[in-house]
Amino acid sequence: MKLDDLFVRYFGTDDLDAVSPDALQAGAERLRVDFGLETDRGRRFGMWALMQMLGVAPDLEVAFADPADRDAARTLMELSEAAE
Repeated sequence: MKLDDLFVRYFGTDDLDAVSPDALQAGAERLRVDFGLETDRGRRFGMWALMQMLGVAPDLEVAFADPADRDAARTLMELSEAAE
């Protein structure tokens, strides 16, 4: 799953700086709904990563039933924090 594809799918552009606050909120809501319906682990992780970047990701215990997925998500969060 490519991040740019997710941007276009949920926000209509690959440039999030060009998205209005209302469109950002609407896209994030569609993303949350699709995340809840998605069954593919890889796609779910990609969607969760985007939600994490936007500050709208659900808690790990809610988002991922598999402990390995939660560990991967924690690692991504740590790497993101270290990069800041």
